[in-house]
Amino acid sequence: MCGIVGYIGLRDATPILVEGLKKLEYRGYDSAGIAVYSGEDILVRKVKGAIKYLEEKITKETVHGCLGIGHTRWATHGEPSDLNAHPHLNENGTIAVVHNGIIENYLKLKSWLQGEGIVFRTQTDTEVIAHLVNYYYIKEKDIFKAVQEALKKLEGSYALGVLCKDFPDRIIAARKESPLIIGLGKDENFIASDVPAVLEHTREVYFLDQKQLAVLYADHVDLFDGDGNKVIKEPYHVDWDISSAEKNGYEHFMLKEIHEQPKALTDTLRPRLIAENGKICDIKFDEIKKNDDTFWKNAKRIVITACGTAYHAGVVARYAFEKFARIPVVVDVASEFRYMNPILNKDDVFIVISQSGETADTLAALRLAKAAGVHVIAITNCVGSTVSREADDVVYTWAGPEIAVASTKAYTTQLACLYLIALKVAKLRGQLTDEVYCSLLKELSCIPDKVQQILDDKANIQKFVSQNYNKEKVFFIGRQFDSASSLECALKLKEVSYMHSEAFAAGELKHGPIALVDPSTLVVATATVPELYEKLASNIVEVKSRGAATFVITQDTTGAFKAAADQIVSIPDTEPAFAPILSIIPAQLFSYYCAIHRGNNPDKPRNLAKSVTVE
Repeated sequence: MCGIVGYIGLRDATPILVEGLKKLEYRGYDSAGIAVYSGEDILVRKVKGAIKYLEEKITKETVHGCLGIGHTRWATHGEPSDLNAHPHLNENGTIAVVHNGIIENYLKLKSWLQGEGIVFRTQTDTEVIAHLVNYYYIKEKDIFKAVQEALKKLEGSYALGVLCKDFPDRIIAARKESPLIIGLGKDENFIASDVPAVLEHTREVYFLDQKQLAVLYADHVDLFDGDGNKVIKEPYHVDWDISSAEKNGYEHFMLKEIHEQPKALTDTLRPRLIAENGKICDIKFDEIKKNDDTFWKNAKRIVITACGTAYHAGVVARYAFEKFARIPVVVDVASEFRYMNPILNKDDVFIVISQSGETADTLAALRLAKAAGVHVIAITNCVGSTVSREADDVVYTWAGPEIAVASTKAYTTQLACLYLIALKVAKLRGQLTDEVYCSLLKELSCIPDKVQQILDDKANIQKFVSQNYNKEKVFFIGRQFDSASSLECALKLKEVSYMHSEAFAAGELKHGPIALVDPSTLVVATATVPELYEKLASNIVEVKSRGAATFVITQDTTGAFKAAADQIVSIPDTEPAFAPILSIIPAQLFSYYCAIHRGNNPDKPRNLAKSVTVE
């Protein structure tokens, strides 16, 4: 979850490292630091807190050189502090290390190294790596071989950047589980945890594979497998517009990304919808190799696993697959799935969802499914990610960079991909007539424009927030698809506003949750299934009679909720199965404006990281 940057070239490394760290702030951090080779020594500057404090420290204590590594830390071992911040050094300060991940056997290694007379200064697992590399460097006299030997002892996950004073012409990088990219420049090269950190300098990158190492020089990069054999691979060209990773006049990335959803949905849907004679008639899914009726007719079950927001997309997808394709679906949180000795059959289809493609628990679930011989389809936003490389098939959400920690456009584009798969499977299994199939595809193609309509009319949401941002409890309720999407509504609010929020199936209110309802409560009801309007209106009356404020998100035009709701936000009419893409937009805006009114930075919620690459 930490952020790593590194630079080697002809320019001053310090400003490049600091700017790179700023581009990785969205990953979450509690401290930051850099190590730069000055021509004589490795100079380390690190501080607890925001990167601005690191900048202040560097301004007072000059740090210059053409070789360096940097890090933003999200604490796992040892409290956030100046001392525990990265980079970490060996005892005599000749080797510096930055690390993203968790070393699971660090206590055993630490005890052994202490037995060898090494004195530790910090509480971190990463310091073990610096001393371990030094231990083998004394034996090997070669920093690459020393790193190789050290990696053999490490258990857990890591992305590493290593400097050695005796080898001032190179950076050693390595990864296992945690993401790391190599940026290729002219007479300069870079390492980073993610593309935005290098996008200002280069668009040519290598995505390091599992257990690969890289040696970066100013004029070239050598890649190696875990056994030290050279690896040849083609660089990937990043074609993002650099403005995609900038705010472009918006106060926060979260608000910008909420407003980018019409484009992101269009980019995700349009290339996959086939039109003939001006009529959308089919879905093009070249990404899914087994895209035939025999495979899907033989499939007995779909298993979906993911974490957080992606898991909520999977819950919505369960309703879609079962409604359209009439195939049973199981949805599990990946962190539970990996430990539950799951029952998997070769005629299952396994779908994993991860915005980053690096989520540790989701990767573990994917590998369980692969080991069981199950066909795995991945839905991810990140080309070259570990999930995309290890799955049998990959369906990309063309959402572009998502910088805010709280996912918005990632979620809606994941839903778009899942709807496409569900409809295609329904057609292949003979569950939809041509007429209904084409009608649904046409409606799906209209979703981006309908999202834009909601964004263009957000004044009512802002006004309602100004009156209700201080509620002690917020409950989101709904039925069927609306119940599923309420999970994501509640998560968004708690992530960025820190308000206590929960989601309940509306019919469960009387089975316990209604005991919590009082005048300090806000109840947000999502109502997009017409045949259930009457029942949901009854639920709203029940909570309102107990003093709760009520807010309804609906596509109803009959006035079914007029008497019970304090505020109604209307969304455009659509197929109820597709409504979760529309109904989440008001909830995202509601969460964002609540965060603003409460004085929070919605881009960087406390204690959270964008990509959870450790358990």
